[in-house]
Amino acid sequence: MKYIFSLILIAMLGVTTWASLEKNVFIGFEQLFSERWGIATLFDTYFSFLLLYLWIAYREKGALSRIVWLLLVLGLGTIAISGYGLWQIKKGRALL
Repeated sequence: MKYIFSLILIAMLGVTTWASLEKNVFIGFEQLFSERWGIATLFDTYFSFLLLYLWIAYREKGALSRIVWLLLVLGLGTIAISGYGLWQIKKGRALL
């Protein structure tokens, strides 16, 4: 699992950097919101992020930790989720 989380994290950092070099993220969102499929894709993505966040919130005990992870997941998406997985593996905690 460590290798899968690492590969996904590296891929997401790479593709995010690549996309950012072409245009500002806010311009990208403007273009996404102009298309129904763009909106549908964002809904799908953020509903998935919220489901994964609920798993993180279930595992985390403190309110501050839960809030921080919510902001990270909503702001960084798969980058934060991969980081959480790697952090849990490093701590020796089972993911399931």
